[in-house]
Amino acid sequence: MADSQLFCVAEERSGHCALVDGNFLYVWGGYVSIEDNEVYLPNDEIWTYDIDSGLWTMHLMEGELPTSMSGSCGAYINGKLYVFGGYDDKGYSNRLYFVNLQTRDGTYVWEKITKFEGQPPTPRDKLSCWVYKDRLIYFGGYGCRRQNELQDCFDVHDASWEEQIFWGWHNDVHVFDTKKQTWFQPEIKGGVPPQPRAAHTCAVLGNKGYVFGGRVLQSRMNDLHYLNLDTWTWSGRTVQYSQSSEVYLASGMTCTLLEKIAFSEKGDGWIHNVITNCWKQLTHLPKTRPRLWHTACLGKENEVMVFGGSKDDLLSLDIGHYNDLLIFQTQPYSLLRSCLDCIGKNIITLESQISLLPPKLLQQVFKKITFWTAANHREEQRAQTEETEYKYQWISNN
Repeated sequence: MADSQLFCVAEERSGHCALVDGNFLYVWGGYVSIEDNEVYLPNDEIWTYDIDSGLWTMHLMEGELPTSMSGSCGAYINGKLYVFGGYDDKGYSNRLYFVNLQTRDGTYVWEKITKFEGQPPTPRDKLSCWVYKDRLIYFGGYGCRRQNELQDCFDVHDASWEEQIFWGWHNDVHVFDTKKQTWFQPEIKGGVPPQPRAAHTCAVLGNKGYVFGGRVLQSRMNDLHYLNLDTWTWSGRTVQYSQSSEVYLASGMTCTLLEKIAFSEKGDGWIHNVITNCWKQLTHLPKTRPRLWHTACLGKENEVMVFGGSKDDLLSLDIGHYNDLLIFQTQPYSLLRSCLDCIGKNIITLESQISLLPPKLLQQVFKKITFWTAANHREEQRAQTEETEYKYQWISNN
């Protein structure tokens, strides 16, 4: 496994949505901290990261814009980004929006889904989603319900008795069929469901939807469950995390048909093999930059792409957010990718020979040259910033 790489971008954030479509990583929403206040990022901006060239671009969006929020659940299906739920200054949301990411003219237009059958989930944030058979399958989250909506799937945290509104955690399952434009709540036919939770991570392997970790009150969960998405049967707890129960995960993703990977607030990463039911710790991670409320996506060659996140833990003051993109491998790159990276890293030595390459390869080579030039520049900037911060801290302490 190769060493990890860090690439800086303009906008730091936490609680955002991120996904990969082809050669691009898309990032939308979230919040930053300004003078101890949480400020939601603009809802009319979407950032794209070109995986081949390593360059970021900001695009303005149009249409029926979602509210600027954090904790929304983003999911990708059939070329579209769907965003459900989230939290803003007015409270929790249960609205569903989508935007086509594969437009020919390069414009991004939001549409709010208002014509649908069935009943959507109650308002909430920090939930997760499995994508399976043209369906968005939502699980858990923290939100609010009225007294007549209280059920066993809801763990009450707080209440407003005058307005008869209750806040708490969920473990219910809701499905939106993108073809039929229909919401429905499947009948769970067996097994023991996970405890209600929020800020957990989900992944789909075959026909199973896995859920790991999450938070209830001040507890950080370390259990792993799966739901059979054909039979609607829960597995019960399958295996515990192999470290302290204080570790909690804010994001995760699928690597292969056999493995599920997670990256935690402590800066460590773990792979769970669903056949052997064992955990294995990843190497080559930047332990000096732990985070939470980040996102993780799968790249086109099984890279894990972790973006953004908060620098602090849940019980401390907000000390800021990250704007870096951490990329690490889960398996060897293809021979073509390895050769392109080699050329990009050694452009000074190989510059006189590039013109000898076949024309079809030149465009890819030029992108890799851009990629590694940008990566080296950003790494130098980051090192200089950290050195300046260290000197300032040393002066302050002495």
